[in-house]
Amino acid sequence: MTLKRRPLIGITADLLGDYARNRRTYLDMVAAAGGIPVILPPNAALREEMLDRVDGVVITGGDDIDVSRFGIPLHPKAECMPPERQDAEFALLKALDARPDKPVLGICLGMQLMGVHRGNQLIQHLGDLLPDADRHRNDAIHPVEAERGSLLKSGAVRSWHHQAISEAKGFDIIARSDDGVIEGIVDPSRRFYLGVQWHPERTEATETGLGVVRTLVEHAR
Repeated sequence: MTLKRRPLIGITADLLGDYARNRRTYLDMVAAAGGIPVILPPNAALREEMLDRVDGVVITGGDDIDVSRFGIPLHPKAECMPPERQDAEFALLKALDARPDKPVLGICLGMQLMGVHRGNQLIQHLGDLLPDADRHRNDAIHPVEAERGSLLKSGAVRSWHHQAISEAKGFDIIARSDDGVIEGIVDPSRRFYLGVQWHPERTEATETGLGVVRTLVEHAR
């Protein structure tokens, strides 16, 4: 029997002081889904060459986008990612625009980056709008409702975020939480360009956890 080739899945790394790092949960989930995880360091100048060598991309979670760099006042509760990482992630998204066939999965911050890259606005602090916004933090479990027939399934998910996109120009919204937060977006004009606001790599249910990453890997083969 001929085994299917395991595609290389690039996983964007975060920065912590002098260290570029990934949570092991991302690496383990990609491997469990049938891919080979490859860490992509946050180097804006090398993003295009990195993309040439991987079959698919996961844009990972992390701290907040520094929207002050776009002339938008920064919320006092924002905790921004290092500028080197932000530059690298937007360089990656720009490079991906020229590669519409490259499968992409944005997770949490990754989905927010996808939205902001298209000119969409952020809710900088869900607590300003939702009295129970903490249900989206600390890996809390809450339900999401997915559009029937879309790339996503409805079910329970684990979340850790206090921001979210407030609109999704250039995307179809394919999932929301029960309190209305946008939880899933897709660009139907591209081969596989999916964002989820929750953390599938830490979600136990197959439909909303491993299954999401497995779909990316299958498109990357």
